[in-house]
This record gives sequence, C-alpha cells and structure tokens, in this order.
Amino acid sequence: MILPPRILACALLAALPAMAQQPAPPAPPAPPAPVFAAPNLGDKGISSMAATCAACHGTRGRVVEGSAVAGLAGRPAPELVKSRGEFTSGQRPATVMHQIAKGFGDAEIAALAEYFSRQARQEAR
Repeated sequence: MILPPRILACALLAALPAMAQQPAPPAPPAPPAPVFAAPNLGDKGISSMAATCAACHGTRGRVVEGSAVAGLAGRPAPELVKSRGEFTSGQRPATVMHQIAKGFGDAEIAALAEYFSRQARQEAR
C-alpha cells in the first residue's frame, strides 16, 4: 500500500518528538595514539638532531656573522627549553620555528638544549 505524500509527511512530523527523545548513540572510542620510534638520545642521535638545526642556526649552533637568526651555542639549556615552549605555544613570533619546535618531544628538546649549551659561543670578529 502506498501512502499519499500528505499523509506520509504528517506521520513523519508526528514521529519527530519521539525520535528526538531517544538518547544519541555513544561516540566511538578514540583511535589509539600513533606509535613512533623512541627518540635516539645517544650521542649520535643528538648530533643528528642538532644537524637539522644547522640550516638556520649554523653548525653546532654558531650562526654566520650578520645572521638575523639567534645562535644556540653556549646559551643556557633552561633558556633554550623555555624558548622552544614559547615557539610551540605561539607566544613567540616566528616564521617556521613554531612548527619545527612541535616536531621534537620534551626529552629531545632537553637533550638538544644540553648539547647546544655545551658548545662554545662564536667569538666576535
């Protein structure tokens, strides 16, 4: 039996309040967090991570003379960790550093900060 459209529409409108009172189905569980390789915090791993900083901050954190980018060599580790947090949170303006900083975990940043703090500062010429 086929109902006329007007009767079908009335039946649907009458059923809406009952449908609205039904609880929503539970949300599906969140997917598991992705599993990444553990950070390589050995000497070679830290040197490798520090090499990614060299394109902007210079080899071993020593920038070229006249650079607008801050040198990292010889700066206190807590200062470097704090700077990373400011970049990550957006408190400190940057062109790309806010995205780069998000790519390292806390243990990696702590290891890099220690590495750069032990490097000799570039002497003024």
